[in-house]
Amino acid sequence: MSAVYGKCFDPTGARYGVPTYPWRLAPDGYATRRQLRVKGLRPGGQPIAAQLMRVNRRRGNVRVAYLYREDLAKPVRPMTSRKWGALALAMLARRTCPSCRIDVGYCIPRSYGICGLCIALEEQRAA
Repeated sequence: MSAVYGKCFDPTGARYGVPTYPWRLAPDGYATRRQLRVKGLRPGGQPIAAQLMRVNRRRGNVRVAYLYREDLAKPVRPMTSRKWGALALAMLARRTCPSCRIDVGYCIPRSYGICGLCIALEEQRAA
């Protein structure tokens, strides 16, 4: 057994407080939030049941994914018309350029904060 595998394998939870398994070796009956969502479920307020751990050998950092029990998961709440409306307004705000106030049809990058046309205009003004 490698040292990295040994660091990530703690099924009793003695070292980290929760059962810990190496990446992709979780036992059946556990799932991450994304895996639950694919199945139409949500954690539903249950505590973290276990975790997956992965060590990057080059960097030395550790990545962790939390696992929840599938039998305690609850179904996803359906979207209401108010939630759909709020989501539509939020996406409209992300697509609207604050400089020219035009809906550009794509989400404006947060790194620039303005649309491509406004970036080109600013570059022309600076030149």
